[in-house]
Amino acid sequence: MGILNKLPNSVRYPSHKEWQLLKKLPKWWLLGTLLFAAPIMYTWWQQGDLLAQNLERTSLFLGLLFTFWFFIGALMIGLLVIIIMKGPGYVADPYYLPKEDKSLEINPPDH
Repeated sequence: MGILNKLPNSVRYPSHKEWQLLKKLPKWWLLGTLLFAAPIMYTWWQQGDLLAQNLERTSLFLGLLFTFWFFIGALMIGLLVIIIMKGPGYVADPYYLPKEDKSLEINPPDH
């Protein structure tokens, strides 16, 4: 038995916007990173030390940068889940249930 066995007669749904958005994510990630890192880089370039001056501003833009990265990562995971769910169905290995004891259905045990 192979690793991925396609379900016979499974329906594969056509993609809509998920591939278009997934292809745009690297560009959005780069532009957002540049946008939020530009004030930090400017401060470092002008003053040479980020912690001595404008600590609150540096912390704010680092927080915005990490929040933006988290958003892009969550969006990427969501798009990948949609792409996987629209693909063909797969069959898992069968799990055969053990034989049932029909007498337990008639007279359930007392606990």
